[in-house]
Amino acid sequence: MIYLDYNATTPLDHRVLETMLPYLENDWANPSSPYRFGSRARLAVEKARNQIAEYAGCKPDEIVFTSSGTESDNLAVRGAAYALSSRGKHIITTAIEHHAVLNTCKALENEGFRVTYLPVNSSGTVSCRELDKSITPETILVTVMHANNETGVLEPVKEIADLVQKKNILFHVDAVQTAGKIPYLLCELGADLISFSGHKLHGPKGAAVLYVHEGTPLAAIITGGLQERGFRAGTENVAGIVGLAHAFTLASDSAEREFKRLQDLRDRLEDSILAVIPGSKINGADAPRIPNTTNISFDSVDGESIVLGLDLEGICVSTGSACSTGEPEPSHVLVAMGLTQKEAQGSVRISLGRDTGYKDIETTIEALAAVIRRLRSISSL
Repeated sequence: MIYLDYNATTPLDHRVLETMLPYLENDWANPSSPYRFGSRARLAVEKARNQIAEYAGCKPDEIVFTSSGTESDNLAVRGAAYALSSRGKHIITTAIEHHAVLNTCKALENEGFRVTYLPVNSSGTVSCRELDKSITPETILVTVMHANNETGVLEPVKEIADLVQKKNILFHVDAVQTAGKIPYLLCELGADLISFSGHKLHGPKGAAVLYVHEGTPLAAIITGGLQERGFRAGTENVAGIVGLAHAFTLASDSAEREFKRLQDLRDRLEDSILAVIPGSKINGADAPRIPNTTNISFDSVDGESIVLGLDLEGICVSTGSACSTGEPEPSHVLVAMGLTQKEAQGSVRISLGRDTGYKDIETTIEALAAVIRRLRSISSL
């Protein structure tokens, strides 16, 4: 199998698994328990918190553990909205966000909040000028993803941070696709709230982080005990948290090296596809992108058929976000970039990762060209 869907999830690193096993087999106590057995689990959680804070460039108390990137996004968006609702009820986001943010914003609209969904240009980038024009005295939160999960396009989050901080507006960044993958410190983004998840970094599913800058007003959305300083009730997933911290450390240590390697592989893939497959186009090619991701449209074929055709060849790619699988509508991201429904439906996402090699790229190019030829020979599109 050639796995090229790393933006959906990543395999668990064996080194990460080894750090998790003691907390599944031996030190499995509740970290809130007062006796020594529980204290060992608590120590592991706090060690992981310190480890992540060191690599993120923040304080340990600013790290809040959650169960997923989706929960982190919900806590950031809902938590900020509820905490600041007496000051205003206007939220600004973009039309290309992950559904964890978009559907949360839509749910808040049903609760009386007003949401502005900023457009993007044909490259998939949001305009800081449009953002500035959308701000009102009622604006309490801006939420923009760092890199789009479907196209890999990077948004100008540092510029946005500079803009909204001057206006005393909270800023949330969904960094699920960039944390530990490209060389930067989370604190350098300038955001008040930042989400990322372990299973995108060769860590375990079920463990994620919300960075909460010191002093940021935030209401809990899961109530119960006082875990995570009251921001997130529930017994901590000790093994998952330990694994997440180790995965984030390993990824951060290799981010600079992997950036160049994956960029070279992606460029080789894109150049070859454009050269050997007529009617192909790279979506977001003119914008800054994370190095492992390409989104490609093919004339006269259906993206789902391409995915199934490559699957028969033992190659895993996707048509977009794994959270959108089964949706009959074309990608909201590509439509927002100006692609027609037919162009969007003829698109696939290929995302590379730690185990991707040159031979995988060459095999994929050959198989993709054959699948496209076969599909076009029988297509009615």
